[in-house]
Amino acid sequence: MIITISGIPGSGKSTVGKIIAQKLGYKFLSMGDMRGAIALKHNMTIDELNKIGEKENWTDKQVDDYQRELGQKENNLVVEGRVSFHFIPNSFKVFLNVDTPEAARRALENRAERTDEKLPDTIEETEKQLVERLKSDQNRYQKHYQIDYLAPSNFDLFLNTTNLSIQEVVDIILDKIKALR
Repeated sequence: MIITISGIPGSGKSTVGKIIAQKLGYKFLSMGDMRGAIALKHNMTIDELNKIGEKENWTDKQVDDYQRELGQKENNLVVEGRVSFHFIPNSFKVFLNVDTPEAARRALENRAERTDEKLPDTIEETEKQLVERLKSDQNRYQKHYQIDYLAPSNFDLFLNTTNLSIQEVVDIILDKIKALR
């Protein structure tokens, strides 16, 4: 089984994905981390890379091709990425949503973990930056793939994590997966 986890920045995608992979004995891969490494390689932030990606598809192509290949050749994976559901259609598709103020709070709390991002110092500025990132993501994915990655109909499970603990989110996802077996 392959589980893809998409969602809003700050929704817990990576944290939840790592825990689920560990509990299932699966490998965890983060497409966000791969794109962050591409940004750093080009001496830019992820937001700068995303902006270029609105016009040119090279910013996403390497990671997207890799995901497509994973879906065809691998198994027992948890893949975290905004459009992983699209490139690995035979996966169990999860979307983690979160309210913008909570996403901003989480982003600021975990800012030391992301070397590819330059976060502002206030919640308000961080909220604005997150909203701009979502618009950029939507523009890129609509332009390059004609998909709305925020549409609940793309997913097997669409979950708002705003008022849930990481453990509650993990338990809900694992319960849904267990019900499939």
